[in-house]
Amino acid sequence: MPTDTSTIVLVGHGMVGQRFLEALAERGLTATHRVVVLCEEPRPAYDRVQLTSYFSGRTPEDLSLTDLAFIEDHGIELHLGDPAESVDREARTVTARSGLVVGYDVLVLATGSYPFVPPVPNKDAEGCFVYRTIEDLLAIEEYARRSTTGAVVGGGLLGLEAAGALKGLGLTSHIVEFAPRLMPVQVDEGGGAALLRTIEEMGLTVHTGVGTQEIVVGDDGAVTGMRLSDGSELATDLVVFSAGVRPRDQLARDCGLTVGERGGITVDEQCRTVADPHVFAIGECALAADGRVYGLVAPGYEQAETAAAAIAGNASAFTGADLSTKLKLLGVDVASFGDAHGAAEDCLDVVYSDSRAGLYKKLVIGRDGTLRGGILVGDAEAYGTLKAFTGSVPPVSPESLVLPAGAGAPVQLGPSALPDDAIICSCNNVRKGTIRAAVTEHSCTTVPEVKKCTKAGTTCGSCVKVLGQLINAELEASGVEVDKGLCACFSQTREELYEIVLALRITSHRELLDRYGREEARGGDGCEVCKPTVGSIVASLAPAIGASTYVLDGEQAALQDTNDHFLANLQRNGSYSVVPRIPGGEIAPEKLIVIGEIARDFGLYTKITGGQRIDMFGARVEQLPLIWARLVDAGFESGHAYGKSLRTVKSCVGQTWCRYGVQDSVRMAIDLELRYRGLRSPHKLKSAVSGCQRECAEAQSKDFGVIATANGWNLYVGGNGGATPRHADLLAQDLSDAELVRLIDRFLMFYIRTADRLERTSTWLERIPGGLDHVRDVVVHDSLGICDELESLMAAHVSHYRDEWAETVNDPEKLARFVSFVNAPDTPDPVVAFVPERDQIKPDLPLLSIGLRPAADVLEGSAQR
Repeated sequence: MPTDTSTIVLVGHGMVGQRFLEALAERGLTATHRVVVLCEEPRPAYDRVQLTSYFSGRTPEDLSLTDLAFIEDHGIELHLGDPAESVDREARTVTARSGLVVGYDVLVLATGSYPFVPPVPNKDAEGCFVYRTIEDLLAIEEYARRSTTGAVVGGGLLGLEAAGALKGLGLTSHIVEFAPRLMPVQVDEGGGAALLRTIEEMGLTVHTGVGTQEIVVGDDGAVTGMRLSDGSELATDLVVFSAGVRPRDQLARDCGLTVGERGGITVDEQCRTVADPHVFAIGECALAADGRVYGLVAPGYEQAETAAAAIAGNASAFTGADLSTKLKLLGVDVASFGDAHGAAEDCLDVVYSDSRAGLYKKLVIGRDGTLRGGILVGDAEAYGTLKAFTGSVPPVSPESLVLPAGAGAPVQLGPSALPDDAIICSCNNVRKGTIRAAVTEHSCTTVPEVKKCTKAGTTCGSCVKVLGQLINAELEASGVEVDKGLCACFSQTREELYEIVLALRITSHRELLDRYGREEARGGDGCEVCKPTVGSIVASLAPAIGASTYVLDGEQAALQDTNDHFLANLQRNGSYSVVPRIPGGEIAPEKLIVIGEIARDFGLYTKITGGQRIDMFGARVEQLPLIWARLVDAGFESGHAYGKSLRTVKSCVGQTWCRYGVQDSVRMAIDLELRYRGLRSPHKLKSAVSGCQRECAEAQSKDFGVIATANGWNLYVGGNGGATPRHADLLAQDLSDAELVRLIDRFLMFYIRTADRLERTSTWLERIPGGLDHVRDVVVHDSLGICDELESLMAAHVSHYRDEWAETVNDPEKLARFVSFVNAPDTPDPVVAFVPERDQIKPDLPLLSIGLRPAADVLEGSAQR
């Protein structure tokens, strides 16, 4: 084995290569060995599984899997854009393209695979691309700008993703698949038929059972069409080859390593090459000991762990891997697991098919009742549970596992039914017993904690729902009582209180507490949790239940947080900020001048925010009505920066000004902001509208985001750009203006109805049973039959909206609350003071910390009124 001064050279830095580096670090090998990485691409490892999400707005940086701090902290020498060109096994050296020569004690090949391009005439013509790297996608995106039609050769996983990407770029899209069905490896004839129907309904044209004979080019050498094996021709000006991959083993061949007859570097169970004990191969370039080349990331990760263990001198073996997959292709759930095609003898099929709904479910059952595998198309909700039961006899009949609701009462098996050796996370090979141990032995109580402890759910995320169920079940089994009540005053959840308020038209916190509070809390005043929560619920439903829409009326005023109490954000020195609404970020010069004059006259600090509006800081509480009187006179409204409500709807300039824009994003952003202004919700709401796929408004980091397409609008939901960033998920695509507004109405009211207190849409979407699929069923397909009610509630909000500050400045009674001291209303707070900085002001924080009256050189607000 290598000594402490040994050098480990890794050739290739993809997903598997990065996992290998992490495995080395976990075993302490990066501290005792020199580690050198030769990477062909110009960027470090990124998430190739999510590659297509680039066309939905994710940047190459978003896709990165590499924390450069990790590379630096472990002393790893990473050479980007400098691939290995040759290996001298006798001298144990690797030579890179740059001429760099690195000696090695251990060489690990993680060179991956390359796209297979059928040997057809003109395959390299201008307009022909492969779909493998970020650079490939950048080239496709650029060429698509001058194209109208695109064709994808290959109807597998990557081919369908490529076709969806072309459609999203505004091209008429075709898929050409030589096999008689789409995704022939993953699904059978019935599953392929269900998938075909659904994809054709999306506007893509599918050609199955035909091959590509020739790429037709024009006089300029650019693609103009394709000639197919059935004699037909297909007009297209862009072709993407996605006809599978081949192991990238040329480097191994050149240095004399053994490769398989059909490719792949031959390795043993430790992932060590059979020809040289100093060389390992992992990932898609390796021909494993079981005779397979694995094209999925999960087996590659297992091989990376196995190789790292062997280098560390620990016993480990890779003898094969689970090929189960769960995918979402063009918005369609597709999953297969185990012996999906029933290749073993004495298998029976249990099939449910609904052509109209695009559903196909098949379970492969052994004669002894053992679940051997299955295929799910259109609805893969049960994938996690079914996969975990593979190889065992489920505790219920097979048909009950595939029948939909209303067709035989399907059985929902809880996590307690799964055996401890059931693999919950196939990407990282994490079993149920490991997750239970994370809860019972390592005191993990949340999904993020278990993810960090076990790595479960950190790759594709398809197991996260089952993960949460297991955690809760284990906590309950351990005797940990989880009180789901809102607070010590109410045993109900926020969602349950919402339903009570709506159904019984309760308009006060006191009535709700006295009727439905915990016994010991009735007759009391409530707490700092339930008061603002109930206040928010009442405000959200005010028009529907007959309550006042003004949040400072009557009892409502006492329920508000500090910010809502004064309709402004409290800052750290006791002053307040003023944020007028600027819908869509569009503002006329005259209004800009008004803001400037007010900031100057009241001595306020001004800053342009990320939400495309202008904040003014440093207002004393007694100045707020004076400032807002001038803003209201100029036509401004409250920006609700202080409330749990809609903040902003950002926009780019859209097609009006931008040469890439395909829709009027500014107009749409203004319409949406004016529609949802003042809408009280469990947490703040942010939105954005981008006028094209370049996504300049960052819509996918918002609670609801809109991106223009050539055919209308795509709606994304559940994004968050804060402390816990989350990219939004595609809810629906190619919507008209009316369809878009209708779905946003439904989505927001469903969120307000079912979310927990202070729960952002991003967290809610991951927590709510069924996740995005359930939300889509409810708000798009009206599966619960509540959409009319959701739309009615939103319509009531829109029609009853009144600007809070306009009402306030015109009512002397309402103005009475804006004082620092009730018993001395004309006396300003002496500790609210400022000092100069960069031609503006900032809080005098040292003064605040000792609580003294300001000295003569400190700016006391403003001398001007």
